[in-house]
Amino acid sequence: MRLSNPKTKNETGFDFVLREISVVTPFGKKELRDCVPFGPGEEGALIRELGRVGKMLEAEQKYPEKTEIQRELFLEIKDNSFTIERSANNALSIVELFEVKTLLLQMKTIKELWETIPQQLPQEFVLSDTVELLDELDPGKERLNTFYLYDAFSERLALLRQEKREIEISIRKLQKELRRQVEAKHDICMTPKMEYLVAKADKKRMEEALAIRELVYGGEDYMAATFVLKNGEEVDSFREKIEEINATLEEEELLIREILSKKIAAFREVLLENCDKIGKIDFALAKAIHAKTHSCVCPTILSEHKIAITEGRQLVVEEILKKKGKAYLPISLDLQDGVTCITGANMGGKTVSLKLVGLCVLLAQHGFYVPCKSAEIGLSSFVHILIGDSQNLERGLSSFGSEMEELKDILDQSREKSLLLIDELASGTNPAEGLALTKSLVSYLKDKAYISLVTTHFDSVALAGASRNLQVRGLADADFRKLSGEINRANRRERIEIIGKYMDYRLFPVENEKEIPKDALNIAKMLGIPDQIIEQAKKYMEDRKDEK
Repeated sequence: MRLSNPKTKNETGFDFVLREISVVTPFGKKELRDCVPFGPGEEGALIRELGRVGKMLEAEQKYPEKTEIQRELFLEIKDNSFTIERSANNALSIVELFEVKTLLLQMKTIKELWETIPQQLPQEFVLSDTVELLDELDPGKERLNTFYLYDAFSERLALLRQEKREIEISIRKLQKELRRQVEAKHDICMTPKMEYLVAKADKKRMEEALAIRELVYGGEDYMAATFVLKNGEEVDSFREKIEEINATLEEEELLIREILSKKIAAFREVLLENCDKIGKIDFALAKAIHAKTHSCVCPTILSEHKIAITEGRQLVVEEILKKKGKAYLPISLDLQDGVTCITGANMGGKTVSLKLVGLCVLLAQHGFYVPCKSAEIGLSSFVHILIGDSQNLERGLSSFGSEMEELKDILDQSREKSLLLIDELASGTNPAEGLALTKSLVSYLKDKAYISLVTTHFDSVALAGASRNLQVRGLADADFRKLSGEINRANRRERIEIIGKYMDYRLFPVENEKEIPKDALNIAKMLGIPDQIIEQAKKYMEDRKDEK
């Protein structure tokens, strides 16, 4: 079964990170496209993958100029795997042989580049030596990025070409002599191409040219007519001989291309393996560069099912804040099997906490570094986030109906070591039923072998069944006098941003007997809701507390 669905990957920001991973080779892009998560029982394999990324990160940090050269080289690499595959049963064309030679030169450069870095490359990234095949395609060992069927490929090829060149020289000599004779005899001047040009307006010269038996009319443009030197019998004989040689050359060149193709086919496994390794290097290096750019760290992978994140950052939110010139306030939290509830005002960042946990888990289980100061992560078998307005207009379902349908799918698919992230369940129905449903869900999940993180604005949910309750600090430590002053001087659009500036999104544990802060009323009051409404709301809350 899959670890998570497309919606979870999108909502948590995992897809956002994948779009930022800058792989440049076709093989690296395949690695990214085919990237699959590690599940419970595969901790060792995941640790090794993270170790490979760590090696690349170390190389990137110590030798950035060399890894930059590597990236530039990667940009030039093409996918020649199909050509390699077909070499066994086909004579490759000159262009295809050139492309294979180019790939071999690139492999040689990559291998030599890493050998100059005093950094032990993971063994599975070390390219196999293909110089033997390169020598076959480059017999002169010039190592130029060009390809030609060199004379060195075949003694017969060299002899045929030499014979052809000698005949061509003889033809040229005969033509030059014939041109000299015609020029002297008819007092004309011909071009080095054995052509005589006559202006069409010069009727007399046109008639004279047509009368010269050694010339033949060759065509005209809008200004001049061209007359070409006729070949003599000896020249015609030589040209027939060249045609015979060309036919033999074609056969010889085909034979050479077949031989070279078979030599490439003999290296098929090695070449395709190297292509695969190039993709892995490219992908690991891209992961390392992303980790360096976003200050990500290697997560500690645990065998038990728990999650501990210290000063974690949700990268999508962080990017949005950065564009606005604002700083991100990191969040820390510890989770284990059972239900953890997060309460707080709607502006308090509860949803961001859910997305942060989902992002860190998905990144870690796909072999990425995570945006935290530190992280301990036990692998999950299933990760799902239930969040936002899931209205499905095509099926005619309400927001609440669609949410319940999705919740059913989550509960049906959940199994041991699942991670469930549920945001404000049943907010689309009436409060009494929403509270009852949320309480019942918490009661259902509390004994399951899942990590369940539930956000809610119903305080009694957290106090009646959750293993742990976390509260967004919100405005607890805010200077309300200063905050109110700023809001009173601000326009309507600026007020929300001002409150956000004072909001503390960090989480702290709340004991059952403690009073949970009511940031919602504070925010409503600061935004100008009449005192009468605020005071009546407080009274209703006191009455509800007394009823309990």
